[in-house]
Amino acid sequence: MGEAWRGRCVSPTILTGRRAASSPVNYYTKRGQMTDQLEEIKKGGQVCSVSISESLLRRPPIGEENAFANALAQFEKAISHLTIKQGVADTLRYPRRELSVSFPVLMDNSEIRMFRGYRVHHSFARGPTKGGIRYAPTVTLDEVRALAMWMTWKCALMNLPFGGAKGGVVCDPKELSARELERLTRRYATEISILMGPESDIPAPDIGTNSQVMAWIMDTYSMHRGFSVPAVVTGKPVEIGGSLGRTEATGRGVTVTMLEALNLKGMGTDNVTVAIQGFGNVGSVAARLAHDLGLKVVAVSGSRGAIYRGNGLDPVAVTRHAEEAGGINDFPGADNITNEDLLTLDCDVLIAAAVENQITSRNADKIKAKIIAEGANGPTTPEADEILNDRGVFVIPDILCNAGGVTVSYLEWVQDLQSFFWPVEEINLKLEKLMKKAFESVMDCARLHNVSNREAAQILAIERIANAIMIRGIYP
Repeated sequence: MGEAWRGRCVSPTILTGRRAASSPVNYYTKRGQMTDQLEEIKKGGQVCSVSISESLLRRPPIGEENAFANALAQFEKAISHLTIKQGVADTLRYPRRELSVSFPVLMDNSEIRMFRGYRVHHSFARGPTKGGIRYAPTVTLDEVRALAMWMTWKCALMNLPFGGAKGGVVCDPKELSARELERLTRRYATEISILMGPESDIPAPDIGTNSQVMAWIMDTYSMHRGFSVPAVVTGKPVEIGGSLGRTEATGRGVTVTMLEALNLKGMGTDNVTVAIQGFGNVGSVAARLAHDLGLKVVAVSGSRGAIYRGNGLDPVAVTRHAEEAGGINDFPGADNITNEDLLTLDCDVLIAAAVENQITSRNADKIKAKIIAEGANGPTTPEADEILNDRGVFVIPDILCNAGGVTVSYLEWVQDLQSFFWPVEEINLKLEKLMKKAFESVMDCARLHNVSNREAAQILAIERIANAIMIRGIYP
């Protein structure tokens, strides 16, 4: 099998020289295993028409580190409670489109450096695809696949007219100058522009990207079209069509669902202690809002460690210190601790707002928090889920907890399309209403099926997408 078909959308469906395979290649029947069907195709199948990425044929890492294997394990658990056609289930197991690109960037020292990027569409059964773009040295195609799948569930759970997508570039943005970052962004945007569009695929910020990166992408796309297209991205500056409240939206949504969980558990907000893993955009906003509501934020972590103060931290002061000192470490009056120490602190709420695979089978039994709010995507592995469920820990799953970002992205997209913008108070009110409605739906589903919150959230989402596929029908 050759490398991914450059410049074309690659589907996991393989066409052999004799006939099309009857269903997409199931390359993850069990974690870390490939099917006999795939082995047969690799050995003797004569491939024509469509080639497939080598990474799609490799065995995923055995263990808890493969995000796509984790996403598929969650999917299999959820669909066991649903009655849907096998073909529809197969459709939802695999990304609908995958684009892998390699592109050159002119560096400040006049050297040319090659970068690798991806854009994956998981499903567009309910509308155009929506999802962030991540710049990080750890970006992999499997990670992007998983994030696209989770975004599909997230949009369906929130009843937004979107499908899931995700993108990423393998790079460390901290090592790039502003000009290098702009050149990389514009070239990457050009490479994936065959998929982008306000009616087809709408990117947004993620780890390593921000509103300025979105502005460059919007401008690049607009220059190619010959006129301004603000609705092609969300999370951009307000001055060029961004929405008020978008920057704080994910953290605000985390706070809304956390308060709903506290009320459900009869804990209120008095004397509630909160530890926050990840003090980026999501974690810092959630920390500030929690602090303003009277909750005691006792610990936060950054990229180089964590800090703890038993009588509470002032998130605004911590942010100011981080800007001046280049990190949160050595904050006056607080103790430096490790990230692992933070995860296992004796607290009421743990907000996991860093990256995926942080709560695993190795530390789940040591977590003392009564509530875990997943501000990040995929912070808890399926193995850890089992342990937490057995211990009675209340988990607010990622596709619900951090859905505030895509919800206000939807509101931004709508505002751009109609060229009419709402005040921030109305944005926040709409966000809160949608988050509370989704939270209530998940709780009702969990009680109905006697399943975990994560299973309930995915059951609702998957059923909505499966229904959309069946109503639309299968194009010949």
